[in-house]
Amino acid sequence: MQFQKVTHVLFDLDGLIIDSEIIYTEAFTTVCAKYGKVFTWELKSSLLGFQGPECAEKIIKTLELPITKEEFIAECWKLYTALFPNVKVMPGAKRLVKHLKDNGVPIALATSSSQESVEMKMQHHKELLGMFHHLTMGTSDPEVTKGKPDPAIFLVCASRFPDKPKSENCLVFEDAVNGIKAARAANMQVVVVPDPRIDAAELKDATLVLRSLEDFKPELFGLPPYPS
Repeated sequence: MQFQKVTHVLFDLDGLIIDSEIIYTEAFTTVCAKYGKVFTWELKSSLLGFQGPECAEKIIKTLELPITKEEFIAECWKLYTALFPNVKVMPGAKRLVKHLKDNGVPIALATSSSQESVEMKMQHHKELLGMFHHLTMGTSDPEVTKGKPDPAIFLVCASRFPDKPKSENCLVFEDAVNGIKAARAANMQVVVVPDPRIDAAELKDATLVLRSLEDFKPELFGLPPYPS
C-alpha cells in the first residue's frame, strides 16, 4: 500500500487519545434507563464523532425520551463530573504525540467536544494536552459550523497552523466512521483505530486501519521513525 507523505498531523481526542467513549456510554445508558429506555450499540455507533448537542438530539428523538436536549445534557454533565477525572490515555497515544512533537512535526487536536468538556477530561493529562500546537474544539468553536462527518473541523484546524498546509499534506488520526468521512471530505489521509465492534465494511474509506496506536509506523507517511 502506497501512502502519501505528510507534513502535519491532526488528532481526534475521544476514543483515540483517551478512553472516554466508555464514559459517554455509561452516562447515556444511565440517563436513558431512568426513562425506561435502552441505549444500544447501534445507536451509540451512529453518534461517534457528533458534537454533544447533536448526540442529545438524536438520542432523544430515537428513544422518544420525554425531556429536552438541555435537560439531557444537564443530566449527563452531573455524571461526567464524577467519571471524567479518572479517564485513561489510550495505549501508544502519548508516545506518538510526544515523538512527533520532539521531532518538530506540527500537531493539533481536532475534537467535537467543547472546551469545558476537554478541560474536565484532560485535567490530569495537561502535559499531553500541552504538546499540541493548538486545540480546535468543535462544540465551542464558532468557525466549526457542523460536526463530523462534515469536514469543517479538520479544515478549520489545519488552517490554524502558521504555515497553513494544504489538506493533502495533513494526516488525521480517528476512531470513528464519522471521523473517517470528515477527513476524506477534507481531502486528508486518515488512520483509524476503531472500536472492534465497528463493521469492517464501514472502514473501507480509511487510508489505514490499526488495532492500536502502538502499531503505527510514522515512516509510512514520511514522518520521522521511532528510534530503534
